[in-house]
Amino acid sequence: MRLRPGYLAPLLLSLIPLAASAEVRLDTPRGGWRQGSGDGEHFMQQVNYPASSVNVAEDQADTARIKGAITGLAKAPQGPGRLVVNGIDMPLKINEDGGFDRPFVFPGGSNSVEVRSPDGQQKRRVQFYSLGRGGASARLRVVLSWDSDNTDLDLHLVTPDGGHVWYGERSLANGAALDVDVTTGYGPEMIATPTPLKGQYLVYVNYYGGGYRSDEDGSSSPGQALTIGQITVISEEGTANEKQQSFLVPMRQPGELTLVKSFSYP
Repeated sequence: MRLRPGYLAPLLLSLIPLAASAEVRLDTPRGGWRQGSGDGEHFMQQVNYPASSVNVAEDQADTARIKGAITGLAKAPQGPGRLVVNGIDMPLKINEDGGFDRPFVFPGGSNSVEVRSPDGQQKRRVQFYSLGRGGASARLRVVLSWDSDNTDLDLHLVTPDGGHVWYGERSLANGAALDVDVTTGYGPEMIATPTPLKGQYLVYVNYYGGGYRSDEDGSSSPGQALTIGQITVISEEGTANEKQQSFLVPMRQPGELTLVKSFSYP
């Protein structure tokens, strides 16, 4: 029997197993209501250069992390995914196995978290209401993220009374504190205060170190020639009067310290 031309094509295609489509999975946060305890919430990531991955404490509380995976990827992700928290769009480190894990300080009240795959084709979004940890909510928050891996940018904030918040002095008597310090690329880093002083604030970014990429043979070579940092200033967070402002700052080499923004509160 002679088969018609093209007859075998559909038959052969039907025998080929279909590849699983990529899917974003969020293990935490989950939607709904929750009560944060404050126990096991670690926001300093310890690392030695050269750094190749995010090091989150094993006992990091689920109420202070964004964790999950992008499953079904045909190959290791090329570049970061995207993380959108309460309207702030940031890069998200995706490991070779598709997993991601970031410490994050969520404000009390309503929150939304969205994770997108590196190609932007898949995403997962959750909303939840956090009852907080019994403390006062931040009325002023400054968030830093950046677009290169294996790179450490540091956030600095000078308060109206001359106080200086940075990783070397994480909290001040006036209430301002460094909530998250990320040393392995992308961020975010956060400085917040529930009792902001009236007056002028100065936001600095320091290119602390990194600026390389890890090669397959275990060596390192120069990475991006230019790292772009994004600063977002949020005031009256979680209220009807909330305001957000974002600014971009180019960082070229380790050791560089840049004044990004001066602003007045209120």
